[in-house]
Amino acid sequence: MTPDSLVLGATGFVGRSLVAELLRQGRTVAAAVRGSGDRLTAWLAGQGVEASRLTVVTCDVTVPGLGLRADGGLKGVLDVYNAAARFAFGLTVQEARSANVTGALNVADWAATRPGLRRLVHVSGYRVSGGSPDYRREGPYEASKKEGDAAVRARSAELGLPLTVVNPATVIGPGQFIGLASLVRDLWHRRLPVLPGGPDVFVPVVDIDYLARFMVALPEHPETAGRSYWVLDDETPELRELVALLAAHLGVPAPRWSVPVGLVRRLPRALTGVDPETLSFLSKDRYDTAPALAFAERIGLRMPPVGQALRRWADDLVAARFGEGPAERGRETAAGGAPRGTR
Repeated sequence: MTPDSLVLGATGFVGRSLVAELLRQGRTVAAAVRGSGDRLTAWLAGQGVEASRLTVVTCDVTVPGLGLRADGGLKGVLDVYNAAARFAFGLTVQEARSANVTGALNVADWAATRPGLRRLVHVSGYRVSGGSPDYRREGPYEASKKEGDAAVRARSAELGLPLTVVNPATVIGPGQFIGLASLVRDLWHRRLPVLPGGPDVFVPVVDIDYLARFMVALPEHPETAGRSYWVLDDETPELRELVALLAAHLGVPAPRWSVPVGLVRRLPRALTGVDPETLSFLSKDRYDTAPALAFAERIGLRMPPVGQALRRWADDLVAARFGEGPAERGRETAAGGAPRGTR
């Protein structure tokens, strides 16, 4: 069965959800992975997703041609979803650029060789568009994503590619153990005496199922080509309220004080416990979500209530020990009483 969709970064948090949603909608999917696809297929089975229309291909976005065979059975691919990226703090500049800049350009170049290409959907980020990357101040991860965003737009214009850019906020859902999850972990373990960022800091979130359905729908609508969409929940509480909501749900104390970002930057990391690369995400900025909301309205897509999504995610984090071990089936999570011995 010839795949009509290719998902790069298919074992990642966003990529695997894209694969699952495409399969649920009856698409034939090629999942591009660096190594074995066993982890992906096991996860899909755990989600009850029927995978007979799935093909797993070995891929490396850091090399020209993506390491795929010339034919590779992918000539019929209509839609390419690039969710491949290095999302981590503490990377070297070379490590970050290899995946997030060079890799993104290699994907665009490969997509341009598809004779029936309908759409290239590139996953960027809500903080990366506009301005020049500053690797020293922003850190390798954010700066490389910003550079990659601009590079993909320019290459797509040069090649005449039908590109749609998706700028998601912090994506939450079962299995998401990085980013904002570290703050929830510190809150749960009562290691968050003060909140970095000061008042009015806005760290928006978006539910993973909503994001996957939004992205899968994009190529079906010609007017989304050439557009960018900021996909996030405008109802996300400001960070102080968000932490208070989660603290109440988890039954732990919320930090009573906050520290401005400027002061945190000047204090030693050994004292604050805060990775300097995370500080640029602690912002009061707001984002133009109107185009994304209008598209979601058109396709009948509704976000789940943000408080409900956050509480459900917190329960999953606790049950899964924040990714440090397997979830313990049958034990109570925070919503029904915190498990003993897990804090």
